[in-house]
Amino acid sequence: MIAARIKTLREQKGLTQSMLARKIGITRSSVNAWEMGISIPSTQYLIELAKLFNVSTDYLLGQDATSTIRTDGLNEEDVRVVLELIEHLRNK
Repeated sequence: MIAARIKTLREQKGLTQSMLARKIGITRSSVNAWEMGISIPSTQYLIELAKLFNVSTDYLLGQDATSTIRTDGLNEEDVRVVLELIEHLRNK
C-alpha cells in the first residue's frame, strides 16, 4: 500500500524519483526501493513525505484518505479563519 501511494503522489506532483530523493535528502535507489516495496521509509521520512505531498502519515500508511493543511506562517486569527472556512464548506 505505502509503495503505491508514494509512487502515485510523486507522479501527481510531477517529480522523478531523483527529484524526490533530492528534496528529502536521500538516494534515488532508496525512493525506488520504497516504490517497489523492498523497504519502507523510516518515521523521519514518512513525516517528510507527508509534508511534501500535503497528506497525513496515516494516508501514506494505508489509512483513510485524508489531507493536511499546513498553517505554519499563519497567525492564530488566520488559522481560525481557515478552520471556519473548512467547516463552512463541509456543511454545504
